[in-house]
Amino acid sequence: MLDDYHQVNVDTIASRATATGIGSIGIVRISGSKAFEIGCKIAKKQLTARIAHFGSFYDANNNIIDEGIAIFFKGPHSFTGEDVVELQGHGGIIVESILKLAISYGARQSRPGEFTERAFLNDKIDLTQAEAIADLIESSSEHAARAAICSLTGEFSKKINCLIEELIHLRVYIEAAIDFPEEEIDFLADHPVIQKIQKIIDNLEDVLLQAKRGAVQREGLRLLIMGAPNVGKSSLMNALSGVETSIVTDIKGTTRDTIKEHINLDGLPIQIIDTAGLRNTEDKIEQIGINKTISLISAADIILFMVDQPLNAEQLQQHWHELVNQNIPQNKVIILRNKIDTTCDTPKKYKIDNFSAIDLAVKHQQGLDILTDFLKQHAGFAADIGGGFSARSRHTTNLVKAKDLLISSKSFFIKSGAPELLAEDLRQAQEVLGEITGAFSNDQLLGRIFADFCIGK
Repeated sequence: MLDDYHQVNVDTIASRATATGIGSIGIVRISGSKAFEIGCKIAKKQLTARIAHFGSFYDANNNIIDEGIAIFFKGPHSFTGEDVVELQGHGGIIVESILKLAISYGARQSRPGEFTERAFLNDKIDLTQAEAIADLIESSSEHAARAAICSLTGEFSKKINCLIEELIHLRVYIEAAIDFPEEEIDFLADHPVIQKIQKIIDNLEDVLLQAKRGAVQREGLRLLIMGAPNVGKSSLMNALSGVETSIVTDIKGTTRDTIKEHINLDGLPIQIIDTAGLRNTEDKIEQIGINKTISLISAADIILFMVDQPLNAEQLQQHWHELVNQNIPQNKVIILRNKIDTTCDTPKKYKIDNFSAIDLAVKHQQGLDILTDFLKQHAGFAADIGGGFSARSRHTTNLVKAKDLLISSKSFFIKSGAPELLAEDLRQAQEVLGEITGAFSNDQLLGRIFADFCIGK
């Protein structure tokens, strides 16, 4: 019942809830113990919960400053769980006037993400749902928006909570057996502990797969194009981006700095980075560009290493180390042999040693479809596949950490049969998963998450 609700005397925050600049509609949102009082002062009327009140908005001197709609949401039945008032008027500079008026009546300007943070702290949403709000706003594709909605409606949280429940049930059994040793329970003989752990690991891997897909949809891929001068790096950059971003000439060293372009590949966001050609040079400016290329390697998701001549495995390894001289996981590198039109070869995908390789002719648009399909496959992404959550790197990191804990504890338990250590590993895995939804969290983590939100959300 609304009348039974007694709001904690928290400070009142206010902010514009619509983008800055000129617009047809501007909304000021107010939340906290003084929201109702402030809303009634500005609208000059007693607001009824969940009723849209159309009328004028007045300043402290009873001058009309705008007209629009005032809506009151009484806590806890509101987004933040507190009393909330929304004043919906005209856009432009008048929104700032209404906001300043609300602040003069006792509210304060909200911090970025503070409305959503209060919703989380008041148990209206969990942490993954809170993050999904920001992800939905920042979605760069339809797929990313659908993934954000999936998390916002609680699908991701349900999966995590199911994993936690499975861990709790197993912990209860194991810890009961530890506390009552007189029952002489034989773990391996009387209870399928190992099978239970494996089932949790399998379920966790399914969630991790969906989370990784969601992370790709949200964050996209960082694609680094590398190779010697004049092998076609800039031409590939232009072909993939669809614009003449990079200058293409026959002169070595034309590209001296990194050039970045964002594209959307059938719903998969990609940041392409064209780099300076790798070679020994006395040109100091060109050398700076080459050093910058080397520094970007670790941050790249995929490296497209371009060559323009047929190479066997030994030649490729030698060529790679001459130019790059770094140990990089080979599954992160795709070899692109360009200019196959000069050798009358056909586009194809194959393997050289442990490297994936594609033959293509960028100038004639041959083999680009093979490359784009391979990039989507490499990312675990398909335009016609739904699902996936709006996951972040912290989510996938915690899922991997929980999985590693369970795999390690399972292996050790098989060898030792020690239930005490198994129970502790299960507890740690439960806490790691709980950090994803906010069941276990700390102020530093929350501050970092909500600081990335836009003001008014």
